[in-house]
Amino acid sequence: MTSAFRVVLSASILSVFALAPAARAEDAQTRAVYDDIQKTFGSVPAFVRQLPKAALAGLWQQEKELELSDKTALPPKTKALISLAVAAQIPCSYCIWIDTQTAKQAGASDEEIGEAVAMAGLTRNWSALFNGLQVDMAQFKKDLGGS
Repeated sequence: MTSAFRVVLSASILSVFALAPAARAEDAQTRAVYDDIQKTFGSVPAFVRQLPKAALAGLWQQEKELELSDKTALPPKTKALISLAVAAQIPCSYCIWIDTQTAKQAGASDEEIGEAVAMAGLTRNWSALFNGLQVDMAQFKKDLGGS
């Protein structure tokens, strides 16, 4: 503990005690999230423990309600293929690996996996061309029958 921290701590000891219940509540919330992840996956992956505690509950809630849920507009296989296609373009080797596994578990064939990644690459290619060439959006829409 640095001397500057000791001075601050000594000067505000009451506020530190006032924050203690909040810290305990955060620890309880973190434990609850870890318990839910353990229940869902059978373990808590090491990378989850590296996440900032302040972000953990929100990230896990998003994961459960969107990616892991079967009650969304998109079926699990489609979500996994989209995630894989994006991961391939970022690129994120961790995401590519897990999204490939997830897509296969959701029933995606090797052909579908390849097509999702190829489609993302094609879209990225055209996007780079359109942006780099500074294609006029009004003319582009007109040429393609849009308004």
